[in-house]
Amino acid sequence: MNLRRLHPREWLPRLRERLFEPVDIASIAVFRMMYGAVLFWEVWRFFENGWIRSYYISPDFHFKYYGFEWVHPWPGDWMYVHFVVVGILALCVMTGLLYRVTSVLFFLGFTYWFLLDETRYLNHLYLTALLAFLLAVIPAHRARSFDAWLRPRIRSSTIPAWYLWLLRFQVGIVYFYAGVAKINWDWLQGEPIRRWLARRSDYPLIGSWLETESAVVFFGYGGLLFDLLVVPFLIWRKSRPWAFASVVLFHTLNNWLFGIGIFPVLMLAATLLFFEPDWPRRLVFFFAPRGADGSTPPAAPATGRVQTLTLAFLGVWAAVQVFMPLRHFLYPGSVHWTEEGHRFAWHMKLREKRATATFIARDPTTGRTWRINPRRYLTSRQSDRVGRWPDMCLQFAHFLARELGRDGQADIEVRVECKASLNGRPYQRFIDPTVDLAKERRSLAHAEWIIPLTTPLGE
Repeated sequence: MNLRRLHPREWLPRLRERLFEPVDIASIAVFRMMYGAVLFWEVWRFFENGWIRSYYISPDFHFKYYGFEWVHPWPGDWMYVHFVVVGILALCVMTGLLYRVTSVLFFLGFTYWFLLDETRYLNHLYLTALLAFLLAVIPAHRARSFDAWLRPRIRSSTIPAWYLWLLRFQVGIVYFYAGVAKINWDWLQGEPIRRWLARRSDYPLIGSWLETESAVVFFGYGGLLFDLLVVPFLIWRKSRPWAFASVVLFHTLNNWLFGIGIFPVLMLAATLLFFEPDWPRRLVFFFAPRGADGSTPPAAPATGRVQTLTLAFLGVWAAVQVFMPLRHFLYPGSVHWTEEGHRFAWHMKLREKRATATFIARDPTTGRTWRINPRRYLTSRQSDRVGRWPDMCLQFAHFLARELGRDGQADIEVRVECKASLNGRPYQRFIDPTVDLAKERRSLAHAEWIIPLTTPLGE
């Protein structure tokens, strides 16, 4: 190998040139349409299943993300109006109508919805918010959109390559860190995938096979290798068709076995971005040959300050996406037990955790104590999750202290008797029952009142 080629003075200018060279806009335009359609479908599912009321209107209390405690649901039935607006904005993104405004409004509307309650955290909703932000940055409306039809002067058959690579990078991060997260002792021992597959032994055709160790190895180690290797194989042109076939198989099986909402469809749509940028023109008549639709010729590449600012944005975005999923290594213990750093790290379908929690309030002035079942204040979904997450135990303890304080009982102490089971282990104590959680401050630091996991797998 010629080491001169690796010198920064040689490859940095070349990288800059590649990032700003024009590429076909067709694949990004198709992704914009598919993304908008999938998100409209997601809004429809919330109406169809009654989730708007059960998740955001009926609960008296919502668990908040750290730093976003100020985000609250709209009063009364206004949450229905919010979802209607988000659905309309999704259609505007899909069709490219008033795109520069509607894409930003969709990002804000969806992110607000995402931040309303921690118990509704799902990795694909987090991914949806990130992609919404990126699509608000990208001029994806310059082809096959109402905007391009109404304003021919904005039409373009090309787009700077960095827009496409930014989307590819975001999708690649999801796959890669999903694989990295699977490199843990429980997963390599076949848990909890063994338990999940055994519960599906009544499935037609393959039900009996799902109970075998070969199925555990296939899904466990196959899923790990798939997540780690699929992106490099998608980038390499010769292996791309086989890699995409594996993507279709992987997400189809996931959806069939686990029913994980819009995630499989969203990832299939996003994976198409790894094909050549002009692939839609080769397959369908929907896109005219480049330049035949009256689009403007490629603009001259941005120079000087614009390129520098763009590269700075890309560097910051990439750093956040690379290091955010690694923050759990700053905390002691297993992240699957403590949950510290678990969110926003692409830890998807990795563990099965069960917990029981009873909160104990004490009035220090009288010495009176009484037990509180979380279901008295929480929905069944919230109470099912509160004991699994120490941060939620802390938030609920603060809520109880405020509620009981309104009844004239000041300085109420709140403790919790909580036991949890991880991946089939016997239940063990999870939260220190001697700690008054009402007095503990919420922070990003390690919570010393979490009792470490001590039970080995299989006992």
